[in-house]
Order: sequence, then structure tokens, then C-alpha cells
Amino acid sequence: MDKPDQLRELFRMQQSLNERIGVHTYDMSDEDKTKWVLNYCRAMSQEMAELTDSVPWKWWAKYQKFDEQNARVEVVDLFHFLISLAQVLGMSADDVFEAYCKKNEVNFQRQESGYTKKDENDSKHI
Repeated sequence: MDKPDQLRELFRMQQSLNERIGVHTYDMSDEDKTKWVLNYCRAMSQEMAELTDSVPWKWWAKYQKFDEQNARVEVVDLFHFLISLAQVLGMSADDVFEAYCKKNEVNFQRQESGYTKKDENDSKHI
């Protein structure tokens, strides 16, 4: 049996979860989009803080241990919010994949050129 397209499946699952909690990302007004972009950015900031806390970053505290299992959970939490954010912006799994590929190419070109000067125009086609 073939595996489903995993990125599309994540998007489908996230849309189902969002709808279950009353967030309908496909028919939002600009005002709602603004609200939910901010909500998801704040949520991702919090998840990043929780991910950071999974790593012994306090050089003065000797009791800390690297909690890899929790770090993995926090990465998955980030995916939940990142996919929701993409959906608020009207992006499908295919849109994200296509944009990722284009941006990856830009990043490689930047590395080849030495990336000595910031030029936002190199990403306008994405």
C-alpha cells in the first residue's frame, strides 16, 4: 500500500483540528487573518521558548539536562501552528512545497555568491 503524501496529510489533519476548535482558515476576512497570523506567531514564539527550555542553556545552572524527547514534541507543536499559519495565508501543502523549493534555490544562490549584500528582490518571485 502506498503512503499518502505526508505534507498534504499534515495539512488535512491540521485543517480538521482547526475546524474542530472553531477556526475556519479558508474563509477569513482580512481582519480575522490579521488576528490569526498574530495568534499563531505568538503561539510559535511560546513553543520556541519551550523548545529552548529543553536544552541546557543556563550556563550557571548545573542541574539542567538535554530533554530530547520534549524537544521533539515542541518541534511538532511548531508544525501545528506553522501549518495553521500557512492555511490562514491561503497556502496549501503544494503551495508551501513550491515556495520552499524556490526559496531553497535562492538560498543556494546566495551561498554561491557569498551573500555579501541583502537583496529582497531575489525572493520576489516566490
